[in-house]
Amino acid sequence: MVQKEENSAWQVWHRRSRACPRGSIPVRRSEDTLFQKNETVSPNAAADRATRGHQYATAYVNSKPKIYGTKATINVWDPIVQGSGDFSLAQIWLSSGSYETNDLNTIEVGWQVFPSKYGDAQPRLFTYWTTDAYYSGCYSLRCPGFLQTSSRIALEAAISRTSTYGGDQSGITIQIWKDPISGNWWLAVGVVTFEPVGYWPAELFTNMSDHATMVEWGGEILYQNISGLSTITQMGSGEYAEKGYRKSAYFCNLSIAEEPNSLQPVDDFNMQADHKDLYTITKSNTEACGNHFYFGGPGYGHVRSTAVRGAASLVLLFSTVFLVLWFL
Repeated sequence: MVQKEENSAWQVWHRRSRACPRGSIPVRRSEDTLFQKNETVSPNAAADRATRGHQYATAYVNSKPKIYGTKATINVWDPIVQGSGDFSLAQIWLSSGSYETNDLNTIEVGWQVFPSKYGDAQPRLFTYWTTDAYYSGCYSLRCPGFLQTSSRIALEAAISRTSTYGGDQSGITIQIWKDPISGNWWLAVGVVTFEPVGYWPAELFTNMSDHATMVEWGGEILYQNISGLSTITQMGSGEYAEKGYRKSAYFCNLSIAEEPNSLQPVDDFNMQADHKDLYTITKSNTEACGNHFYFGGPGYGHVRSTAVRGAASLVLLFSTVFLVLWFL
């Protein structure tokens, strides 16, 4: 489903250099050093999650007693983001713990469009982690935590190719796994072949020091104007999930590890979308992608709700009647 390209040239900076000198790593310059998501609601309660400007459309598995890793391919898009402080992303979440006790641990990896953080509207590879339900946490290399080993992949670097509506699809494959020997959580990313990027030390975590209890894949948007559902920030491709292949964003070849170093295809998963008039998610199955899903939407730029359309029709009707009476 994803058009193949040379693995070493899928980030924009590769046009100038394919790798840093041996013993060094690429680091994107940034004035920002720490970002807190300040998310304080349950990840499993769709009604509660649509607060503080966040909206989600995700698939998840949380029925397994222990999860030691996950892997998936995501096609990459460049969604419209309404405000510079808003973002749109597609990512994997590995988690354990809860918001209620403020001990939620997460590892998050994917692509993100976030103008105020990165200075532009390009999709960029990013990582994030927290151990206290987002009261604190860290993006990529912006504070101590994730230890990078790769000299060829730069966290927060722009992704050079995005998917074309109705045309070629460009994507990245992400794998996160628990090393049974060191106990560290490792990350690998690639297009054609994998490149280990680095790891989160086991001692960084509390509830995830041994394993995760939930894996989630999907999209998230943040809009800062939370007085009403007025955002035109897009999720995924900006199209509803029902548009399907070559038009909607997707997660393909979903796998999880219920034992260390033992990835298996996902048999089934649950799905949720906070506001289905804005962003949707649908399940699919093909030989090439196994059980997978499409997700995304245009935000309030195109609301398909029958209630909203009905209200608009009533406004139009009353306006017409008023004009007729005015001219009689």
